[in-house]
Amino acid sequence: MRPVVAVTSGEPAGVGPELCARLAEREWPVRPVVLGDLGLLRERAASSGSAAMFQSWLPDADVPSGTVEVLHLPLARPSRPGVLDAANGPYVLGLLDRAISGCQNGAFAAMVTAPVHKGVICESLGGGDALPFSGHTEYLAEHTGTPRVVMMLVGGGLRVALATTHLPLARVPAAITQPALEETLRIVHADLARHFGIAAPRILVAGLNPHAGEGGHMGREEIDVIEPVLARLRAEGMNLTGPLPADTLFVPHTLAQGDAVLAMYHDQGLPVLKHASFGGGVNVTLGLPIIRTSVDHGTALDLAGSGRADPGSLFAALELAATMLAARAAHAAGAAA
Repeated sequence: MRPVVAVTSGEPAGVGPELCARLAEREWPVRPVVLGDLGLLRERAASSGSAAMFQSWLPDADVPSGTVEVLHLPLARPSRPGVLDAANGPYVLGLLDRAISGCQNGAFAAMVTAPVHKGVICESLGGGDALPFSGHTEYLAEHTGTPRVVMMLVGGGLRVALATTHLPLARVPAAITQPALEETLRIVHADLARHFGIAAPRILVAGLNPHAGEGGHMGREEIDVIEPVLARLRAEGMNLTGPLPADTLFVPHTLAQGDAVLAMYHDQGLPVLKHASFGGGVNVTLGLPIIRTSVDHGTALDLAGSGRADPGSLFAALELAATMLAARAAHAAGAAA
């Protein structure tokens, strides 16, 4: 039997619902089940020219080719393409909650997420200076009781993990502490083995400052924080290279020496990866007790309902979830042998 993977349809005013309809275009090694409002999905499929058929998800049901299975969760209010409505913020979070609970109770083997709009969710929750919703990654960590998770983007032949995620740049240096960096590297190392089938991962670690601090002349974070952590973990047997200057890390010769890169902050590593893979990249949350992958793009409100949105990233996210499930099963079998 194919593993069942929950696919959350995301912000209803964005491209997520119509991208989910396009899952009908392929046969998948897993069984995708789209979480969302069935009427919305049918409406967006029709408006974007999709010929997809829909049926309610029943675990034992046969699914004809060209059909999308749907776990119906109703909108709070009808949604129009490109028009955000805070009334539907709780609906979007409800999709995530249902996917998380399904992964935790065994109904789903993994979850794939279409894009959400952070601003409208925060508005629905009351907003304020402290953002009540800063992103999928943080939400999944909180709702699975995971003290630390790691965001990693996969695409274009690259795997780029982040030491910090959605933080103002001014707060990044203080967030890179020895304990936090050590825990992040342990998570990346463990999940490259567990979910990607890499027995002895090689991780390239970026410095924080230009030229990796230039021996302390452009900042001391490399000397005081990064290098001591790398030394400790190397002594345990981890294959870690760095801290490396970020401006020369992403060249073919250096990348060939690693299986993944750890960048210190969001816009240090992701512009390179998205240049190499935009439209086909995948966001992966490492460290969770469940498998979660996601598209690498936003809600694209200007494209919603037009039929011009590219499903490549959603397709890649579902394919990677399937690959990770297979690698996890093989890893578990090897550990049990």
